[in-house]
Formats: sequence, C-alpha cells, structure tokens
Amino acid sequence: MSKSLMGKYLFVLMLALFLVLAACGGDDEGAEDPSDDGSEGTEETEEQKEEEEEEAVDPEDQIYDIDDFSTAVSNDGDPIDGGSLNYGLVSDTVFEGTLNFNFYGGTPDFEILQWIDEALLSMDENYTYTQDGAATFEADQENNSITFTIRDDVQWHDGEELTAEDWVFSYEVIADPEYTGVRYGTAGFTLIEGIEQYREGETDSIPGIEIHDEKSFTINYERLTPSLLTGGVWTYALPKHIFGDIPVAEMEESDAVRQEPIGIGPFMVDSIVPGESVSLVKNENYWRGEPNLDEVTVRVINPSVVVQELETGGVDLVSSFPVDQYPENSQMENVEFLGQIDMAYTYIGFKLGDWDEEASKVNYMPDEMKMGDVELRRAMWYAVDNDTVGERFYNGLRWAGTTLIAPSHPDYHDDSIEVPTFEPEEAERILDEAGYEDVTGDGFRETPDGEELVINFASMSGGDVAEPIANYYVQSWQNVGLNVQLLDGRLHEFNSFYDRVGNGGNDDPDVDIYMGAWSVGSDVDPSGLYGSNAMFNFPRYESEENDRLLEEGISEEAFDVEYRQEVYSEWQEFMVEEIPVFPTLYRSELRPANLRVTNYNIEQGSGVYLHELGVTQEEPVVAE
Repeated sequence: MSKSLMGKYLFVLMLALFLVLAACGGDDEGAEDPSDDGSEGTEETEEQKEEEEEEAVDPEDQIYDIDDFSTAVSNDGDPIDGGSLNYGLVSDTVFEGTLNFNFYGGTPDFEILQWIDEALLSMDENYTYTQDGAATFEADQENNSITFTIRDDVQWHDGEELTAEDWVFSYEVIADPEYTGVRYGTAGFTLIEGIEQYREGETDSIPGIEIHDEKSFTINYERLTPSLLTGGVWTYALPKHIFGDIPVAEMEESDAVRQEPIGIGPFMVDSIVPGESVSLVKNENYWRGEPNLDEVTVRVINPSVVVQELETGGVDLVSSFPVDQYPENSQMENVEFLGQIDMAYTYIGFKLGDWDEEASKVNYMPDEMKMGDVELRRAMWYAVDNDTVGERFYNGLRWAGTTLIAPSHPDYHDDSIEVPTFEPEEAERILDEAGYEDVTGDGFRETPDGEELVINFASMSGGDVAEPIANYYVQSWQNVGLNVQLLDGRLHEFNSFYDRVGNGGNDDPDVDIYMGAWSVGSDVDPSGLYGSNAMFNFPRYESEENDRLLEEGISEEAFDVEYRQEVYSEWQEFMVEEIPVFPTLYRSELRPANLRVTNYNIEQGSGVYLHELGVTQEEPVVAE
C-alpha cells in the first residue's frame, strides 16, 4: 500500500475512533430487530417511508446550516418588574479578572465587562458607527479630524459625570510607555497627531487631542481612514477621578480593575468571587433607562456541564454553546437556540520570530525558526482535512476556513481564492521536493540539512472534542512523515496557552506551531492581528508587501469601498501564499435562551440592549 493510500486509510480509521471518543451517549436503546419488520401484511406508502427515514436520522449525523437559526427569542411577553437572571460564562478555566476595557486581554473577561461598561459609540449591522450611543461624533475629512460629544445624562456607577477628560485620559494611559495592556498599536492610536512625542515623554499631553469643554473634544489625525468609522476609534473611557493617582504601570493590577471596577453600563458590580463569579445589580441611573432586571449573576461553567445547567435552569443564558454538543441537544425543551455566523475563526499558526519589546514590534527571523520554510507550512495545510473536521465534529456548524477575513464580513471575505485542501499526496510531494526526507528510516522526515525535525504543537483545552481534534491534526501531519508532538504531551488551558504563545510579548521558544482562535473586531482591517507592530501578531510575521497592503486598506483611497475590497482580496491571496497562519474552521455562534427570557437578540445593530433584557416569570423553565 502506498504512503498516500495508507495516510487516507489511517485518517478514516483515526477519525472514526475520535468520533467514538468524542460522542456523548450514543447507546442503541430503541433499535429494532431487523428480522421483525412489523408490517403484518400492510404496505407502507412512499410518503410514510420518507417520513420514517427522516425520523430515523441520527442527530449526530445531521448537518446543520447556521442560516436556519433566528437571532432573536420568540418570547414577546412583557418582562416582569425586577427579577434576576443567571448568565453562564462557558469556559474550562477561571476568568483573569481584568475588568476594565482598557486593560483586559481575553474573551472571558469581556463576557463580564459587557454588563458593566460599554462603548461610547454604537454600531449598526454593518459595524459602522451611529449617533445612537452615549456619545455622538462629527467627522471632518477635509481637516482629518473627528469631534466627539458626550450626552449630558451619562454617569459612572459611582454617580460622577462622564466627561471628555475621562475619554481622553484613556488615550493618554494606553499611549503611555508604562502601559501594560495590548490596546496600543492600531491606526486608531498611531495616526493621532503627536502621539509619538507623547510616548517618548516630550509632551505632557497628546498634541493631536483638544478638549473643548466638559463634554466634547476633537482628535486630529495625520489622515482619516475608513477604519476609524468602523471600529477604529477607541471608544472606552477611563474614570480619571479614580485612576488619576494610580501609576500607569500599576493600573492593571489595582483594586479599581480587579476588585471594585466601575463603568457606565446597565449593571454594577456588587461582589466578585475571583475567577469564578460576579454578582451584579442594576444601575438605576443608566443613561438609556433603568434596566428591567434587578440582578444578574455571571459565573463560570465548564463546557462539560453546560447542558445540565441549561436543563435545570441553573443558567438562563450562556456566553456560548459548544456546537459539538448541539446535535444531541437540539430538542432541549426548555430553551430556544439562537444562532449566527460568529465573528471568529480557528487557525494554525507558525512561529516565525519573537517580539521585540523595546521596539514594540515583531522580530521576524524565519531563517532561525523551524517553521521558516513556507513550503513546509504549505505541506502542513495540504495534510489536514478541515472539511471533514467541520462536518464530523461540528455537524456543519463549523466549516473549513479559506482566508483570513471571515464570512462574518461578507463585503470583504473573498471566497473565490483557491487555497490548499486535503491532498496528502500533494503534501508529500511538496515535502519531497523541498528536501524533507526520512534519512534515518524511523518514519519521520529530517530537515533538508539532515537534522532531526521535531515540531512542538500547542493547543488549548476546551470541550469534549478539543483533544480528539488536536490529536487528529497531529496524526495527519505524522501521516505525511512529520514528527509533530503536543507541547508537553498535553493540551493547555486558555490563560497559560496564550501566555506561552505570545500574549504580553512572551514567546515560549518551545512552541513551534499552535492552534489558536481569533474573535475578530468590527473593523475588517486585520493589521491589529497581522501588522508588524501588533502584539497579537503571534506568528511574528512581517514583510514589506504585507505592510503595504495593510496600509493601503486604511488609506484615503480606501474610503472607496470597491477599492478597499480589492486591496483586502489581494491581501487575503498574499497570505495564502505566505502562510504565517492558515484558517482551519469558520465558526457559528449558538446562544440558547431559557424560555422565560424576553427582549434578547444576539444580532449586531438589532437595537435591543441589555437594559431591556427581562424575564416573563420569576423561576426559569426547567426541562422535564
């Protein structure tokens, strides 16, 4: 049997084994004896046969389409006065507790922050700023400036008025050289006039920002870009009356972030159990109006118990529902499943350098890294079957990724670009031609220089399928002769995984490749993930062409949507050639809601806000 045929055979056998391991339940209760057809001399009609065949479909074999889901609950009843709601933060790890938008770095903390604070500018369904938020704006393209005005009735949770100085203070903190977070580096900061002078300590304030009065200020940019109006402006304020006396380097670890965070959102922090839960009470002075709910409890629940928590009414809503668990729970009687295309994708990243902390930029050094050969990276893309992973592990609710702009941004995602698909024979051919041969006879290829090649693969722990999927990728690469091993022989929980991959500029030299996932921003501009000065550029890749295309995407010419689409199509195709990372799966977002929940819509720009969220009865509906 040829190596390529053997690879196919092992893939099918291995995938079947992983699916058995990943399946929950799967007993044969209710199966009929095929020797007893039960017909008793009657003949079924074709219609009856078709109905029975449809009913006989195993839900674990059914392929679902995210377009078939609604984004809003069907319960249109009036919310009761008050009431409490339980929100499950689905995670296999604790939340870090960095509860301020200016400092947080992970999705778990965001799930808490969305209840207590909010962006000052709202967005429509196309991720474009509107005038419906806590502040309004006026863009002056001729003078490359934007003026912001805060509404008069916006207060911090402690009763202090939100001021222009608070909003400007967040810019000054993030641009400060002692800032410990990851927000600086995007065009929304770097294009501000004089901001580098401020970072270098030459001025006490940012020259390009002018405060007019207590509620309004103007930011002058070197140039306006289309990104600034689609998520590029930093829209989160920082209460100066609280943080003003805290050294910038100490802010992230201060009680004002960790123990007593405040915001302008519809709910206020009542108590925190670090890493486990946060109890919230309504903000009666919320600027949009007093919330319907009196209390919200946000607590971490493990993906393995999310179904039980929903069925028993332990939680009314969850941050996310593991889509691999949906097929066998699609008929859960006490919840309604909402869904949409997620603003996220999973990907394989290749370490091509490290982070230069002093220069705050990528240190790209492919000649010194195991994964520096693009042909090796290309072969590894051809070696994996993402279509089958999406269908078999996620029943179509995740599907093979193609480019680094996801279909959550349909105006810019280019699905016409040809990308590597599952062709292990092609992977083997590429490796052979690139000089990766098994010279020792141990079944694994050496480098073109004849040196041993062991590739350390970092992957996150998570739901039931996290381990079998990671093992599948490892085995797929081994099938084409690459000695890929799980880093430390195991999966790593969320926080430690990103600490080792590069969060905070820390690049563990033991990591060669990794499987990560990005929640992308509203702005299509990918420079915050792949720019040469982006901390989140974990592959540590840079090139002149990449810089050029990213710059063109936010140029003045890019105000022309068709021009911008062309630029980002070119960038997507360029990254398919360079392969610092490759997408594995695009994702669906599933959000089950207890049947007592009303006024809940997960679609961006729906016009339904958290203060309107309510319940139509005191106790949650429980599955029988």
